[in-house]
Amino acid sequence: METKDKFSISIFLIFLAFFHAQSLQTYIVQLHPHGATAASFSSKLQWHLSFVERTILAEDGDPSSRLLYSYHSAMEGFAAQLTETELESLKMLGDVIAVRPDRRLQLHTTYSYQFLGLSPVTGGDWSQASFGRGTIVGVLDTGVWPESPSFSDHGMPPVPKKWRGVCQEGQDFNSSNCNRKIIGARFFSKGHRVASMSPSEDAVVEYVSPRDSHGHGTHTSSTAGGASVSVASVLGEGAGVARGMALGAHIAIYKVCWFSGCYSSDILAAMDVAIRDGVDILSLSLGGFPIPLFDDSIAIGSFRAMEHGISVICAAGNNGPIRSSVANEAPWITTVGASTLDRRFPAIVRMGNGKRLYGESMNPGKHNPSYSGKELELVYVTGGEAGSEFCFQGSLPREKVAGKMVVCDRGVNGRAEKGEVVKEAGGAAMILANTEINLEENSVDAHVLPASLIGFAESVQLKSYMNSTRNPRARIQFGGTVIGKSRAPAVAQFSSRGPSLTNPTILKPDIIAPGVNIIAAWPQNLGPSGLPEDSRRVNFTVMSGTSMACPHVSGIAALIRAANPRWTPAAIKSAMITTAEVTDHTGKPIMDGNKPAGVFAMGAGQVNPGKAIDPGLVYDIKPDEYIAHLCTLGYTRSEIFIITHRNVSCHELMQKDKGFSLNYPSVSVIFRRGMTSKMIKRRLTNVGIPNSIYSVEVMAPEGVKVRVKPHRLIFKHINQSLSYRVWFISRKRIGEAKTSFAAGHLTWVHSHPASSYKVRSPISVAWAK
Repeated sequence: METKDKFSISIFLIFLAFFHAQSLQTYIVQLHPHGATAASFSSKLQWHLSFVERTILAEDGDPSSRLLYSYHSAMEGFAAQLTETELESLKMLGDVIAVRPDRRLQLHTTYSYQFLGLSPVTGGDWSQASFGRGTIVGVLDTGVWPESPSFSDHGMPPVPKKWRGVCQEGQDFNSSNCNRKIIGARFFSKGHRVASMSPSEDAVVEYVSPRDSHGHGTHTSSTAGGASVSVASVLGEGAGVARGMALGAHIAIYKVCWFSGCYSSDILAAMDVAIRDGVDILSLSLGGFPIPLFDDSIAIGSFRAMEHGISVICAAGNNGPIRSSVANEAPWITTVGASTLDRRFPAIVRMGNGKRLYGESMNPGKHNPSYSGKELELVYVTGGEAGSEFCFQGSLPREKVAGKMVVCDRGVNGRAEKGEVVKEAGGAAMILANTEINLEENSVDAHVLPASLIGFAESVQLKSYMNSTRNPRARIQFGGTVIGKSRAPAVAQFSSRGPSLTNPTILKPDIIAPGVNIIAAWPQNLGPSGLPEDSRRVNFTVMSGTSMACPHVSGIAALIRAANPRWTPAAIKSAMITTAEVTDHTGKPIMDGNKPAGVFAMGAGQVNPGKAIDPGLVYDIKPDEYIAHLCTLGYTRSEIFIITHRNVSCHELMQKDKGFSLNYPSVSVIFRRGMTSKMIKRRLTNVGIPNSIYSVEVMAPEGVKVRVKPHRLIFKHINQSLSYRVWFISRKRIGEAKTSFAAGHLTWVHSHPASSYKVRSPISVAWAK
């Protein structure tokens, strides 16, 4: 009886401990950077810990065990685990200016350098920018597979003297895994660890180190700054030379994402350290949905990075084509949408009636010798609640699909995962059918069985054929790799769209870059599909997402920085925006589905690295100007302080600079009810040649008259700045407007015949109802 009572008490205590652990939540606590109580402590860490000590009871354990991170550079404050009661107590303490719950964010998931016009020949744009040598690109992602040939340091210069980072050791990762290419690596898992449930037995094992278990980080970091690899392909497809955008740049790895996602406490900790480490570029292929800037840890951390001269490049998100879905929308961040390449991987579906449906896929080739394009019976399993039409795990009866070609609707679960489900059920091949949501978007995969992804129009035809006969049959004919036969770039269907939800006076996304079917480095612990069941091993694989677009721009930003080391992050962003292309390689407008792309889909257009390295003029922005911009958004003094650590009076700022408008390289005008005109000011800095004259050309948005003064800008010196004003006059009243939006552009053209400088700013005009 006594033993039983002791056992019951033990179980009760374990239950209490478990319940207490479950009631804890991670919070990011922001403190006043010049807090009155800070001077009483020997270090910032001790100061931060004191807030936890004053908040939790002694019987609740060691306060230091609750402190996850102490932030100094990206923000003043800390991340800690607290109960709701403790949280309320902490909020009452002096010097606490904001508290935010930890948020879980998601990843936004060879030939592209040629498609963007970069050439390794002497005298080309790459050599002009020294291939990015001397710059350091910090990548916040899932880590890295350092043995990949893309991270060879052959021919790399020494580690820059300004570098202060480390090569953090951990599981299957030691200091020798860093070299002159990967000069530093760290991992941040505390937020993830306390928020995640205990892993199940069948969960994929993660490396508790900078080593990549997922593949995403290896792919993005090699896209930004991977070395040249002469023989690169995915199972023989897309063969060619793989090169990162800035193949001479150094890479610093910050592992912040795990299989459960990316937690803002870990992200902020990585940004905090990266600022001190000495990176030049921060690349974040991750994010969530748009939230106010004062609640956004990435926006807050990136403001501090910008103040330190670091360019922050972020993915726009994969929630397109939903309106106002664009994430990472702070004006000091370069926000990147995704576009297509003109490289295709045809996988034609030839139906039993002789008709052909265009599809795409990687050919699994020698890994599937039993399939040689033979005709198979088609089956599309529907009905019930198992999700068989989406090919969910366990939803396909073997007796219905064995040896057949299975049709799976796209959506809900992963594309490659559907193929594994078909394979496990005995299916011989798969047709992945786009739904109305995906339309004709064609993100390919290295499937585990023969497969083809077909567009929505083709899906309708396929299902109509299957309903018209008792014995539907089809075969897949793989066409290898085809380059230059299709129009590109076009905006990816999944790429998140503007206008910015929280900051509509800034046009977002800023630009687009290749993000569909991108081939880049891949870890050797994963098959090319990324599925744990995939036993194939490759050095490269194909992925799609704004995650893939982001590191293209991060690498290009490194090239611009190398060519122009004294430029600010705003100048680097301006160079990319004002030189972006709005036409595809046929000279026709960039498309968004079946219509020309608008500014909310492509921003300024497709990034052009060759022109961005030497843009002629730039729109520069000082940190104080961003603060004035926040005032125009109606942010309170405390909200602005949370973002900027500056205690300002918006009333005084606006009185000093009436009619302020941020010196952004794109223009967004909103006519609110009762408004008929709006004036904006802009300032251009000459970074081209002295004694240059620029004349303005305007394509006015429909329903708007545009006046620019002056019409000419005469620059006598390099780094000279000149200003101009633009008046927008609405020619229609809100009630009369047939459309609530119109677009145009304003371009400053260099008049010298030997120069081709064209500094183009997209214009968006909206009539608020």
